[in-house]
Amino acid sequence: MKKQNFGRIIMTASAAGIYGNFGQANYSAAKLGLLGLSNTLAIEGRKYNIHCNTIAPVAGSRLTEQVMPPDLVAALKAEYVSPLVLWLCHEQCEENGGLFEVGAGWAGKLRWERSLGSIVRKKDQPMTPEAVRDQWDEVCDFTNATKPVSVEESLQSIVSVMSRVESGAPAATATSSSSGIDPKAAIGQKLAPTSFTISPTQCILYALGVGMSTKDPDYLRFLYEGHQDFSCLPTFGVIPSQAAVTDGSLGNIPGFSIDPTKILHGEQYLQIFKPLPTSGTIVSKATVTDVLDKGSGAVLLLDVNSYHGDELICYNQWTVFVVGAGGFGGKRTSDKAKPPLPPPKRAPDAVVIDSTTRDQAALYRLSGDWNPLHIDPSFAAMGGFDTPILHGLCSFGFAARHVLKQFANNDPARFKAIKVRFVKPVLPGQSLQTEMWKEGNRIHLQCKVKETGAVVLAGAYVDLHDAPEAAVERPKQAGNLQSELVFTEIGRRIQESGSDLVKKVNAVFSWEITKDGKNAEQWTIDLKNGSGSLHKGAFGGKPDVTFTVSDEDFMEVVQGKVDPQKAFFAGKLKVRGNIMLSQKLEVILKDHAKL
Repeated sequence: MKKQNFGRIIMTASAAGIYGNFGQANYSAAKLGLLGLSNTLAIEGRKYNIHCNTIAPVAGSRLTEQVMPPDLVAALKAEYVSPLVLWLCHEQCEENGGLFEVGAGWAGKLRWERSLGSIVRKKDQPMTPEAVRDQWDEVCDFTNATKPVSVEESLQSIVSVMSRVESGAPAATATSSSSGIDPKAAIGQKLAPTSFTISPTQCILYALGVGMSTKDPDYLRFLYEGHQDFSCLPTFGVIPSQAAVTDGSLGNIPGFSIDPTKILHGEQYLQIFKPLPTSGTIVSKATVTDVLDKGSGAVLLLDVNSYHGDELICYNQWTVFVVGAGGFGGKRTSDKAKPPLPPPKRAPDAVVIDSTTRDQAALYRLSGDWNPLHIDPSFAAMGGFDTPILHGLCSFGFAARHVLKQFANNDPARFKAIKVRFVKPVLPGQSLQTEMWKEGNRIHLQCKVKETGAVVLAGAYVDLHDAPEAAVERPKQAGNLQSELVFTEIGRRIQESGSDLVKKVNAVFSWEITKDGKNAEQWTIDLKNGSGSLHKGAFGGKPDVTFTVSDEDFMEVVQGKVDPQKAFFAGKLKVRGNIMLSQKLEVILKDHAKL
């Protein structure tokens, strides 16, 4: 099955295994054991397109025809069971890990249900049988019950309870993932203020956590407290506000009864009003600004204002998605939400590739996000991951500092705001590729995993303040370069068939275009990573081949008026690196007469 990447397995249990039956202890245990085996095979076979389901049939057979009336045996024919089996085995059936009762022409799916339960202990106090007795009605109350479908969902509830107990939150029932949302009651609710003590140590830990290194001298101002311009990275502004989401406070919002194990971090917006201090106390005040019904889930918009003394220094909008909590009849959109925006439909103006380390998540979590999903391999496995994953806000920090360095000379005073939508996880040790498009003072960005090409941050942008007049860069001497038309066409071709080109070429080419003897523009054609890309600017690593040529000579070569070899030997086309790879450029440079 693994070799053919397809398989369907059906286990046969029975009602005795599901519900138990008098005098059938061994039989019941064996049948329920099959269900556990089936569920595990469903999990392990999922990535190979191998599905495993269990049926508990009621059917007449030679074993039952002696004890059942003939008309009942006739009504419970095997023909009334087999169609369900055939459908579960069909390639179009996506059901996996299901349990079904079937018989007499009827079929129904079973699932587990769990009461919200009750927390019956307090921090630093023992749990007693008397406390269990006093909360027994809540323990057994199935009102707004949850319906866990995996070990990770089961254990995440325990993790949430641990967080609530540790934070000293009052004992309460858990929260529901269905039919527990009343937007009118929730909107406008203010959460208890939280305080965060910031210090140079915290600022430096955060900078290291989002990939800064002393290898780059420009980063020393964020890593050395004795630097004359020692500063806190602007995206540190998310850290003081995160307690509103992680300390269990969401479970105390009136009209927002949800299962905390179903919470996902969907989007993040951060706006900086004043440069963040490097020491002192920051107080954050959170308000529920809106609740949306997305059908498959509910969205909570949480606005958090953070103050240093009486001064508002930053504002965060957390977009929290609650899986399975939709369908309460609420609105789908909000004018209070900070929306993600798509990037321009052209080649990026700059691309930065940066490697994360194996210990990136272990380092980032020291800034306050203690979720074991990012450090504990066994917990990550329960979440369906082969290894602990990187915090989304860590990738957020990587991308923001790429923009800050590329377009703001690492000046935190120029950073105004950032918006991102979290798409997919990153594994520590993978490389992040940030593609950036400059549109005035707004830098659109998209972040990918270099090794896979998977987009991890989308709809993202950073807003910058104007540069001080003395620091405004003079426009390049480029003028109207004819070569830009060619590179635009190359970018289009890469978008259309980049994956095929990467397989054929497997190289990175850097082009230095000159005009009047001076550098006018630089382009990178990356046909080695992901699905290929083209961008203005230098390559983040070392290109395989670097070409230096004037704008005029470039056009002569591309249009076939000058032979590339003659241009090379005449000194008009200079090549550094693996010169043999230059021959592979023909696949994207040919047929430019149409330009």
